[in-house]
Amino acid sequence: MSKIVCLGISVADVIVKTVDTIPEKGKLGLVDKIELHTGGCAVNAAIDLAKLGEEVAIITLVGKDGFGDFITEKLIEARVDIEGLKASSMAGTSSSVALLNSDSERTFIHYLGTNAIFSEEDIDMDVIEKSEILFIAGALLMPAFDGEPTGRILKSAQKMGKYTVLDTAWDSTGRWWSVIKHCIPYLDLFIPSIEEAQMISGKQNEVEIAQDFLNLGAKNVVIKLGSRGCFVKNHVSGFYVDAFKVKAVDTTGAGDSFVAGFITGLSNGWDFRKCATFANAVGAHCVMKMGASNGIKSKEEILSFIKESASF
Repeated sequence: MSKIVCLGISVADVIVKTVDTIPEKGKLGLVDKIELHTGGCAVNAAIDLAKLGEEVAIITLVGKDGFGDFITEKLIEARVDIEGLKASSMAGTSSSVALLNSDSERTFIHYLGTNAIFSEEDIDMDVIEKSEILFIAGALLMPAFDGEPTGRILKSAQKMGKYTVLDTAWDSTGRWWSVIKHCIPYLDLFIPSIEEAQMISGKQNEVEIAQDFLNLGAKNVVIKLGSRGCFVKNHVSGFYVDAFKVKAVDTTGAGDSFVAGFITGLSNGWDFRKCATFANAVGAHCVMKMGASNGIKSKEEILSFIKESASF
C-alpha cells in the first residue's frame, strides 16, 4: 500500500546543453553535454516523493521500448511502487528533447507517444483505493484521458475519501478551459503554474484567478509563480510565500518538484504555509542540478536547508 498515487504522464527526457543558437540546415553544432533522464510530471513527482521519504505508487503508460525500460528501471531504483505501470506496443514511450540555453531556460521538442493513448482503461482503481492522496500530473497532455474521463476518476476518488490534487501542463492545442472545467469541481487542491492558470482562466492576476477556481468548486488553490514563489488561496485566507534564492542550473522538473514538496507536507499533516515553504525549498533544490529529480534530497536535508535560510 502506498499513501500517495501519482497518475499521469511519463517521458524520457533527452537534455541538451548549452544551445543558444540552432545550426543552419545541414550544419553541425557542438554542445556541452547530452544526457538521458526520466521525465514527465507523474514520474518526476513520484521519484521526488520517494526521495523525500514518502510511500508512493505510479499509474502511467510506457511503450515496449528502450525508453520505457529506462523509465521502469529508474522508478524501481527509486523505490516507487509500479503496480499501476503498464506497457503498450501501440505507441512508443513519450519523449522530449530539452534544449537548455546559457540562462538555463528550456525549449522542448515533444513526442506524445503513449501519453496520447493513455485512458481510463489503463487505470487500476485498486491502486487508488489503497492510497490516501491522488495526484493527477500532466493534465492537458493526455488527449484520450483529459477532460471528462479525468473528472470521472477524480469524482470516484473523492467518493472513496481520497484527497485529490491536479497539476496542468502547457497545452499547445489550446483546449485549456474546455478540458479543465470537468475537473475543478472534484479537486481538493488545484496547483497550476501562473502561465497555465492565465490560459485556463483568461485572466492575468493570480489573486483573481485563484478566486475564480474556488468559485468553480476547487477547495484550495496554489498557483506556482516561479522565481516569485507561490500564492495560496482558499475560502478562508490567501497569502504569498517567497521562493528561495539559488543559482539555477536546469529548471526541468521544477514545477513537479514543487508539487511533490507540497504533497509531502500534506502527507505529514502540515498547514498550508508550511507546505508551501517546503515546496519552494524542494523546487530550489531541483533547479540546482541537471535533470528533473537529481537535485532532490531527503526531507530532513530540505528541512535543514530551510532552517539555515529562514524560520520555518
